Amino acid sequence: MSTSKNVLGNPLEICCKSPVTGFYRNGCCDTGAEDFGLHLVCAKVTAEFLQYSKAQGNDLVTPMPMYNFPGLKPGDKWCLCVSRWQEALDDGFAPPIVLASTHEKTLQFIPLEVLQEHSI
Repeated sequence: MSTSKNVLGNPLEICCKSPVTGFYRNGCCDTGAEDFGLHLVCAKVTAEFLQYSKAQGNDLVTPMPMYNFPGLKPGDKWCLCVSRWQEALDDGFAPPIVLASTHEKTLQFIPLEVLQEHSI
């Protein structure tokens, strides 16, 4: 079990187990030294975000069975790289996020007030 905290200072909650998400594929937006992309933000992806992400070169829709990745559909929850979520926010495509499942390290990049404005 993770001892990490979320942006609210509480224990980090599971983001999604179906499809299983997280850098460590444990369902949590946990991070460590190996996570160079900083997959910290638990987002509920939208069709607009998925199109945006694909246009930016990160196709999250197409299944990749060799990686046990079913492809995402609108409404799925997924641990996003903090920089991708910020980029999507700047461009008007940021999906809503789950604060209880978003890693506290996110606060090093994005103020809590901004996260709260986009939370579900």
